[in-house]
Amino acid sequence: MSNALKVYIAVLVVATILVMLATSLLFEINATIGIEFDGQRGISGPEKLLGVGFWIVVSLFASALPVRMPGGMLVTVSIAPIIAVANLGGPAAAVWVGVLGTTELREIRGRIPWYGTLANHAGIALPIALGALVLWSLRGFETGLATDFAATMVASVATFLANAFFVSLLLALRSGQPLRTVLFGNYRGVWPNLLALAPLAWLMARMFGAAPWAALLFGLPLYTTRLAYQKFVEMRDMFTQTIGALAEAVDKRDPYTSKHSHRVKAIAVDIGKVMRVSDAELEALEWGGLLHDVGKIGVRDAVLLKQDRLTREERMQMNAHPVLGAEIIAPVKKLAPELPIIRHHHEWFNGSGYPDRLIGDEIPKMARILHVADAFEAMTAKRPYRMTPLTTDQALAELRKFAGIQFDPVVVDAFVRTDWIGDVGGEAQLPELRPIPLITQAAGRMKGASSTDGVPVGADQA
Repeated sequence: MSNALKVYIAVLVVATILVMLATSLLFEINATIGIEFDGQRGISGPEKLLGVGFWIVVSLFASALPVRMPGGMLVTVSIAPIIAVANLGGPAAAVWVGVLGTTELREIRGRIPWYGTLANHAGIALPIALGALVLWSLRGFETGLATDFAATMVASVATFLANAFFVSLLLALRSGQPLRTVLFGNYRGVWPNLLALAPLAWLMARMFGAAPWAALLFGLPLYTTRLAYQKFVEMRDMFTQTIGALAEAVDKRDPYTSKHSHRVKAIAVDIGKVMRVSDAELEALEWGGLLHDVGKIGVRDAVLLKQDRLTREERMQMNAHPVLGAEIIAPVKKLAPELPIIRHHHEWFNGSGYPDRLIGDEIPKMARILHVADAFEAMTAKRPYRMTPLTTDQALAELRKFAGIQFDPVVVDAFVRTDWIGDVGGEAQLPELRPIPLITQAAGRMKGASSTDGVPVGADQA
């Protein structure tokens, strides 16, 4: 654990303890959260505690089936009952329900370190306290439905944004990823559903006021929302697996390029992370890396598997695979961002590449990243025209030699800072992430090519 992460967790936990003490001392639990025993005497202390206990149980169920997001977090629907508590009982009740009601089985079974458990709950309690204070401030002494609804909506947004920031910063410090990548990687595609829980929270509070058992009727819409998160993740995973299977089918045509596309993808994504590209661009590198050679499906085996020098006509057929690949993928609208990567991953920085002879920044940045990843993987793997792969140092020397000629120098510099420099021939070793609960060729193939041929060794066949 880095020092920065240790300090952040310590500050987060201490701040949470202070906030819990402050809200407990300064704010009385509102009577509206209580469950009456005797309607003639009014709401007493034990009845308030019974109401708080009721919502803790509801929150535990809402937290029981978290969904793992692509960025590594776990998302639950417990924000709805906790916001309902903030509406009914005020800041003190909301903070205690937020802390106790989001306890997971993983924590009880000891699968999460004690400091991780503290950090998880601190990342929940502080946003809840903020949201409850916002709700209390905006609503004031007004009791109208419109005012109450508006205050609850604003408080929900404040809670969601604060929770997203605290948890994303924690995961960013632990994984070494940029905060922006973690933030958008986890919430992109699901934040509308999360925010849609705010009106549901308000309705739960109103129904509880009429009859406590009526709030349980909202268990079905909460579960439906949870299923929506799960379907989002499953659809993305299925799409990625389908793309990976297609890439593997293309690579299998040549026994020397098995898993080539998967390794290129991993290298490209690592470079993208070093260059701090956006989450959408990382996804484009992931899918574009898998599909960059899909056009080779239209290249005859006699050309694709030939070990001797290619003729002019054969070279033209081979060099057509980026265009063919883009044409194959074009009908898939979801893959529109990957089309420039597939079409231009063999463009040279000095304009002598193919198919469009783009130069410098005219080449899409993601294509420039993939070009370096593709060349490095080809140079450090066996090929029929070069059975002895280059070493890491040899491949790096070729990349540096042709930086500014074939490769973007900025991308080469970024690649040098990735973990792949010490992990040639296998999958990239990405940082391990422990989820946080959230309430939230270049010029053609040449046999025995060397740097004196005008292209880096092995980069011609990638």
